[in-house]
Amino acid sequence: MLACYLTWHLRRAWAPLTCTGQNPPRQDNPVVPPAGPQPPRQGVRPARPAGQPYHSFHGLLQHLATLTRNQVRYTGTQVTIAMLAEPTSTQRQAFELIGAPIPLTLK
Repeated sequence: MLACYLTWHLRRAWAPLTCTGQNPPRQDNPVVPPAGPQPPRQGVRPARPAGQPYHSFHGLLQHLATLTRNQVRYTGTQVTIAMLAEPTSTQRQAFELIGAPIPLTLK
């Protein structure tokens, strides 16, 4: 139940970043694409800046998973430091939309 609740809130918060229509177009045969020009999708697409890709909800989660923290050890020493990946503009916007800072440390 908690996972469904969390997913529902994230889908609502990340709606500007995702391409999810309320009424996706239906096909007669899901295996064979229809011949001829495609009609426009019936779903509502939010306005996106030029050059910004649309993501599905799962695609956005996969993109957020690339925001990593690595332990780097210098050769010949026992010194290790945490190195953070630089967040993309989409990752920054996703965290802004849920009202949370990008985590910099593990607690």
